[in-house]
Amino acid sequence: MIQNFINGLHDFHFLQNAVITAVVIGIVSGTIGCFIILRGMSLMGDAISHAVLPGVALSYILGINFFIGAILFGLLASVLITFIKNNSVIKGDTAIGITFSSFLALGVILIGVANSSTDLFHILFGNILAVQDVDKWITLAVSLIVLLVVALFFKELLITSFDPLMAKAIGMNVNFYHYLLMILLTLVAVTAMQSVGTILIVALLITPAATAYLYATSLKKMIIISSLLGAGASLIGLFIGYSFNIAAGSSIVLTSSAMFAISFLISPKQNILRMRGKKSYEKS
Repeated sequence: MIQNFINGLHDFHFLQNAVITAVVIGIVSGTIGCFIILRGMSLMGDAISHAVLPGVALSYILGINFFIGAILFGLLASVLITFIKNNSVIKGDTAIGITFSSFLALGVILIGVANSSTDLFHILFGNILAVQDVDKWITLAVSLIVLLVVALFFKELLITSFDPLMAKAIGMNVNFYHYLLMILLTLVAVTAMQSVGTILIVALLITPAATAYLYATSLKKMIIISSLLGAGASLIGLFIGYSFNIAAGSSIVLTSSAMFAISFLISPKQNILRMRGKKSYEKS
């Protein structure tokens, strides 16, 4: 089975595109996911991943690349959520719920208008094996930009993630770095649509980072571990999907979930098995 996958990788250009795209998306999703969970913004990732749907549908209607519409609507959603949260008595999770449901409903309507259910089905649930050369290069370019921005503003993103009050006290523009992170999150969500679809993007963003959190003792180590886990889950999930002719996006998500489940039991911070064994020993 492994040999069959290797042979396919050698013979089929579409599989080469799929592997490169999946691994790159796994790396960049793992990186941004670390900041998302440290800021307690998992729901924001879910909201933006679904908010891009009307942008994708509108892009099909207008005949333009779906990246354009998806990015615009993702950014619009993040701006609306932050504006509602900062300028009313409404809490953040409520603002996310209102914006998320509204954009999702708009997306469903536009899907009907677009009358292109086959292509949009791939956007909802992913189709990494159908990635074209142009999509691969766009994904590589966007991912490189995201990683460069994280490297350039790592210190600022670190401080504003762990202690926004202190960051504000020393003169940092906390709102700027919040919106910067939202832009990066939107870019990652759009690129991840090809591998896991809008329905499962949040899993690829959150699960590798949550798994890395169980092992890491610093943000840099957490990002490295999360990126490796994201890339590994993407590669293994793609192998399973290709070998057994099942949905590759779902396989990627389940592989990542399996990694978290194992880590939840054995990681130094959690180690449920050791804790249960210790309790049993103390009782005896």
